[in-house]
Amino acid sequence: MADIRPQGGTAGDGIRTLPFPAELSVGGVGMQVGPMGAGRTWHADDTPLDRVHRIDFHVVMLFDDGPVRHMIDFAEYEATTGELLWIRPGQVHRFSKSNEYRGTVLTMQPGFLPRTTVEATGLYRYDLPPLLRPDAPQLASLRAALSHLQREYEDSAPLPPALHTAVLRHSLTAFLLRLAHLATSSAEAGRRTESTFTLFRDAVERDFATQHSVSAYADALGYSRRTLVRAVRAATGETPKGFIDKRVVLEAKRLLAHTDLPIGRVGAAVGFPDPANFSKFFHLHTGMSPVGFRAELR
Repeated sequence: MADIRPQGGTAGDGIRTLPFPAELSVGGVGMQVGPMGAGRTWHADDTPLDRVHRIDFHVVMLFDDGPVRHMIDFAEYEATTGELLWIRPGQVHRFSKSNEYRGTVLTMQPGFLPRTTVEATGLYRYDLPPLLRPDAPQLASLRAALSHLQREYEDSAPLPPALHTAVLRHSLTAFLLRLAHLATSSAEAGRRTESTFTLFRDAVERDFATQHSVSAYADALGYSRRTLVRAVRAATGETPKGFIDKRVVLEAKRLLAHTDLPIGRVGAAVGFPDPANFSKFFHLHTGMSPVGFRAELR
């Protein structure tokens, strides 16, 4: 497993925000690509990654071995040979203490690619799944594109720095377009009632901090409660209420981890003006009190 340390990004909550290690990039460009493993140096200093931290850059890991368990935004994902994990800037994550990471890792600094490419590749689609499972043809194409990108990254000598950077941007764009297509396809494949569920999902994302009622969402979207239940079950395997509660819990966890807000203010921010009700809700869904959850991360 790799080790990295930020150059000075420690939030008030004690969780480090790790900056992109540009000083370790070939030619100082805004990306890196190379093998994972015990010998991988991710930053100038060393610190264990099995503690919760944030990153301010993109990480894509393509695994050659597994399984590996990795926490992203407080959810555990298990990746194995031929699968990928895509972690986006600002997400909380933690490396496994017990698993070895083998394969190829790509890291990319925000701003390295132009805005049109960022939009085309969906770099900030936080609604897309971080764990990607390509089929054999998709995996072959991704491996080929990533291998080509790695060769271009490492072979900087024949080109002037500006031209090398331009070549890297083109190669990186080609890889990310394939990756974005896989991510979008994976999300769509699990949504048999796409339009109904998408409208509900977007409404929850917009209003979860103030609205927790399934009936209210159904009325606002113009569906019966039964139709909404069927759509959400088909897309996610859970009830609309479970989906809403999961989003509320995730936001509460983020606020508890990222900020020093008092527990009552965290509760109010996710729709619980009564601190006691928020604590009961949080304990019901996590098995921990808000205070206990925050203490465990520090």
